[in-house]
Amino acid sequence: MVRKERLELSRLAALEPKSSASTNSATIASKPGHAASKENYNIAASRLRDPRPARHNARMTFALSGWLAPLRRPGPLCLLLALLALAAACAGLAAGPASISASQVLGSLGLGAAPDPGIAAVILQLRLPRVVLGLSVGAALAVSGAAMQGVFRNPLADPGLVGVSSGAALAAVAAIVLGSALGLESAGRWLLPLASFGGAACTTLLVSRLSQVDGSTQPAQMLLVGLAVNAVSGAGIGLLAHIASGPALRELTFWMYGSLGRVGWREIAVAAPLMVLALLLIPLQGRELNALLLGEAEAAHLGVDVEQLKRRLVLLVLVAVGGAVALTGIIGFVGLIVPQLIRLWAGPDHRLLLPASVLLGGALLTMADTAARTVAPPLELPVGVLTALIGGPFFIVLLLRLRGRSETW
Repeated sequence: MVRKERLELSRLAALEPKSSASTNSATIASKPGHAASKENYNIAASRLRDPRPARHNARMTFALSGWLAPLRRPGPLCLLLALLALAAACAGLAAGPASISASQVLGSLGLGAAPDPGIAAVILQLRLPRVVLGLSVGAALAVSGAAMQGVFRNPLADPGLVGVSSGAALAAVAAIVLGSALGLESAGRWLLPLASFGGAACTTLLVSRLSQVDGSTQPAQMLLVGLAVNAVSGAGIGLLAHIASGPALRELTFWMYGSLGRVGWREIAVAAPLMVLALLLIPLQGRELNALLLGEAEAAHLGVDVEQLKRRLVLLVLVAVGGAVALTGIIGFVGLIVPQLIRLWAGPDHRLLLPASVLLGGALLTMADTAARTVAPPLELPVGVLTALIGGPFFIVLLLRLRGRSETW
């Protein structure tokens, strides 16, 4: 997709004798360090919307015809996704083994008559933390996936596929199993977030270094390194499970499969601020990522400091993924599915893609958690298992769609 967009942009540039975009690019290139203007970014973003293959446009014509077409615009689309996230949150508060009405939910939140104290405790201490966690973790994973796909310029990039999530989980599991033996109890509630951030940082550094060939990142190399990191991390988690005691083994099982039901307000208060910081800062990089889609050289001509942009986004992804894994364990494929759905519907403009991924990612994970705890009561399925069951076939379909295209690898 990316390479076809670049070829189409090159063709358009050849047809236009002297466009304002080329003039601006030449001016900026002649003045090193000059910041690109807002118009340059808007030109790059506007040209990214339409050069999609005609076959893709034909497939989507039936869905975008008539009254559905305005939903591709940023305002209506973000409003629709915000309403979807709100509906998912309301369903998460009301659904469960104990049936709770909408009036009781509103009363527990202080928006109506106060319900029975037991019902209020169920909503405020059990279900509301899960909903807040689902919205924040889903948003963090989705926007991290969109940012990584923009940095690597590859639709298959995902924190789980390249090993960032598994590396963070391995560090957290090691802290759980070996923390007492290493005398790390003094870190208290900060132990798991710090361990997760450290594991995510080491994994990202390793993957980025091993994926570079002649100074450029190779997507195929990146995926292969990610597979190796996932395998090694899985083996490490298995070894720690073999030597773990009873309580540590139960905690380890939680990290392996992912769950939103093992943490409360205290743990959320520790890690959530870091995720919120990443959620606020990553969408601000949309214009720079639009320029990067044209290529690193073209982005540099538009005044983007490419290396600084990569470092900044990688750091923000580390913060988001590290905090998410510290709270929920490994939950895969959210960062892969959500950005692809937004691209299929509204195009590759990161100014819309990043905030829309935040909203849809939170809604998707909240709905998945609600389904995981209501589909087979009184049993509760690990939400990571459910997302893997959905994301695995989606990943295969994506590979089949991209099969034979050079930009996949």
